[in-house]
Amino acid sequence: MWLQINPKSPVPVYQQIVDGVKIGIAKGVFQPGERIPSIRESAIDLILNHNTVAKAYRELEHEGVIVTLRGRGTFVTENRLIPDREIRIAELRDLLKRVLLDSHYLQLSEEQLFELLKEVISDWHGRP
Repeated sequence: MWLQINPKSPVPVYQQIVDGVKIGIAKGVFQPGERIPSIRESAIDLILNHNTVAKAYRELEHEGVIVTLRGRGTFVTENRLIPDREIRIAELRDLLKRVLLDSHYLQLSEEQLFELLKEVISDWHGRP
């Protein structure tokens, strides 16, 4: 299965689905225009409540990541432009500020923080 859910994670299950679908798209598991499993299929495969998966899919649709076409299925959107891009960039900026704050309390230098970021990027791309 392309998506793994950790029931012990502090991250809500629906958010794990949202993040997992986004990661799957970013890593090429799903291509623009490609059909993804339906809510029902995902609920069965992941052994989750239908409503939990539906909440995740609603969030993904709201963000413009997927689109559901009645009678045809759910697909990765082909339009890669995010309608609220400026808002999302502002949210990302706030997230980065929280990372800086955490790194400060962990007493990481800027160099150590950059090295950590490089490691995460390498892991993301599957490089050693």
